[in-house]
Amino acid sequence: MKWTASDLFKRETWWGPLSLAGILVAILAFATDRLHKWWMLFQYDMPEKVRVQVTGFFDLVMAWNKGVSYGLFQAEGTGGVVLLILFALLVVSGLSLWLARVTHWRMALAIGLVIGGALGNVYDRFVYGAVADFFSFHAWGYYWYIFNVADIWIVLGVILIFLDSMLEGRGEKAATDRDGGERG
Repeated sequence: MKWTASDLFKRETWWGPLSLAGILVAILAFATDRLHKWWMLFQYDMPEKVRVQVTGFFDLVMAWNKGVSYGLFQAEGTGGVVLLILFALLVVSGLSLWLARVTHWRMALAIGLVIGGALGNVYDRFVYGAVADFFSFHAWGYYWYIFNVADIWIVLGVILIFLDSMLEGRGEKAATDRDGGERG
């Protein structure tokens, strides 16, 4: 089947059998991230506290990440922030196209988590010019990267995508072995 530019505007390009499930997961992931950030910024007043030791290996901190994951590609000016927002929205669009084609609930869940987390961080960039991060784990003088709830959803989604791809491959191999030949 040949793909044309007009296909981009067709309903089936953007909507599939598990799209609603993925979108609901994305909304839930986005909402929990927004609620947590609102509470940390405006109720708990984390910007005034700077650092709160919770355990010997976990602190709540206030950090504004102007880059992407792990602080890479720092965007100091408005142009850089806009570029990071556009890049994230491009990724979300690609994931939405993928979501329209998935047929397994695990993959819809995974893609929804990544979309919701990504949009949570896009919201921060749009409103604040940087992403609010709060969680800091550390041990023996080593500090892990500071992250937020949206990052948790993104990482969990990526792990589920990886696991789903491994499970799907194992299921196909088992079916092929069971049938004694190629599946097509």
